[in-house]
Formats: sequence, C-alpha cells, structure tokens
Amino acid sequence: QVQLVESGGGLVQPGGSLRLSCVASGRAFSIYDMDWYRQGPGKQREWVARINSGGSKNYAGSVKGRFTISRDNAKNTAYLQMINLQPEDTAVYFCNARNGEFGFDYWGQGTQVTVSS
Repeated sequence: QVQLVESGGGLVQPGGSLRLSCVASGRAFSIYDMDWYRQGPGKQREWVARINSGGSKNYAGSVKGRFTISRDNAKNTAYLQMINLQPEDTAVYFCNARNGEFGFDYWGQGTQVTVSS
C-alpha cells in the first residue's frame, strides 16, 4: 500500500506561481507513473500532466508551457511547478501513482489551489 500526500496549494493572484509536491510512502517509488489531476468547482476531474517511470513527460494542452512536472525518486516525491496561474486553474489538485504491470493505482487527498485577485 502506498500513501500519497500532496502539499503546496494555496491562494495566489493571477500571474502567480506555486509548486505542488506529492510525497509517497513506501518503497519502489521509481516504478510508478505519476500523474497530476485537478477538479475545479462544478467540474469533472481532469488530467493535467504525467511523468512516467522513465522520466517522459506529457501535459494537457491547457497547461502546456506553464506547468512543469518532475520527480525526485530519491525523495519519493513528484512535483508540479505552476507559473502564470489563471483563475481557471482554480481547483483541487490530486496526484496519482500508477503501475499497470502490477495493477497499482493510488490517489492522494488533494490540495486546493485558488487563483484570485
């Protein structure tokens, strides 16, 4: 069992930046593909970004060029650096750890990001 704990959310003005962290308990963090999702008020959860176990990265079109996903396997942590935040980025951000080969799929509890002046 893996537990994921997100942190780093908060209130920021439009144009501001935040860095989210997702710390995983347990071992073998490097085998997981790590994704960030978000769910805005009244919206469905949407995928934001992925970094797979090999380090390849992909982004949703709405955040490409503004968000950067990364990971530090030695610290069991995935990050989401967000710049030029806009009100439409307001959401609860969740991290997800997945390994399809072993059928692992874990979620964190989420961290709130609010972009408002």
